[in-house]
Amino acid sequence: MMIAVIGGDNPSQDVLPAAEAVGKEIASQGHTLICGGRGGVMEAACKGAREAGGHTIGIMPGHSNSDANEYVEFPIVTNMGFARNAIIALTADALIAIDGSYGTLSEIAMALGYGKPVIGLDTWRLTPGSGVEDDRIVRAESPAQAVERAIAAAGGGEA
Repeated sequence: MMIAVIGGDNPSQDVLPAAEAVGKEIASQGHTLICGGRGGVMEAACKGAREAGGHTIGIMPGHSNSDANEYVEFPIVTNMGFARNAIIALTADALIAIDGSYGTLSEIAMALGYGKPVIGLDTWRLTPGSGVEDDRIVRAESPAQAVERAIAAAGGGEA
């Protein structure tokens, strides 16, 4: 199973331990991590996954793999900028959003539009015109719970 970890390139430092723990948990469960391949949340998650012996795929926004973080095992160069977010959303079986800015928001929106499960760990809250929060972003309280819920939502076990 491929689980995406999505989040900002320049997050506050306090979210990085959670991202690293998510990556470790994904790898320890035997799944592959896919992300945008750059810094911040993506790098921390990749670091955790690689330290746990897992595989990491980075869908790169530019025209080379030179901006891939050092923990991306398989960089895929797209030269598509933010449009690469569609590749991440479509390829992942489930997505875990950690913190994030507008790029993360676009990935969440694409994933929901494509019917992919999204697990939120201290990330965006969406409130459409009804004023009621969209409950399709399944909230998690910890990295382990986020991974457990992502696996279950993707059809790989119970939450």
